[in-house]
Amino acid sequence: MSTGFLLPLLEGDEASEFWQGCARGELLVQVCGNCGRRRMPPRPMCPFCRSTERHYEATSGRGTIWSFVIAHPPLLPAYGELAPYNVIVVALDEDPSIRFVGNLVAGPEGAINSVDPTSIEIGAPVEVVFQPVDDVTFPRWMPR
Repeated sequence: MSTGFLLPLLEGDEASEFWQGCARGELLVQVCGNCGRRRMPPRPMCPFCRSTERHYEATSGRGTIWSFVIAHPPLLPAYGELAPYNVIVVALDEDPSIRFVGNLVAGPEGAINSVDPTSIEIGAPVEVVFQPVDDVTFPRWMPR
């Protein structure tokens, strides 16, 4: 079933290993093989030392809400019926400079609009959950 959502490429892209990790239930971050700095989103070259050596490391999947917005119509058609919904930015606990954009959901099966927008607070602790949409497994976040 096609939802009409904008979905990422799963193969032949710098981020394909990240998406494979999500499908396995792992939140991966790309790490420079030369200087050891983490980076997100994945890219072919380290922005710090310019090395092309890289690998991925699993993270704890825990973080805090760094920022958020509540999306309201007009939106792309596939997202309009879900609005209003939240979009949060999560700072990873083990490296707060690494941030993920996603949705805060009430639980592992929660919809992207399952949390009351007035209850969202910057600094609130969250943990990753993985939800499939078509052929892609997305990292989403729930309160901890």
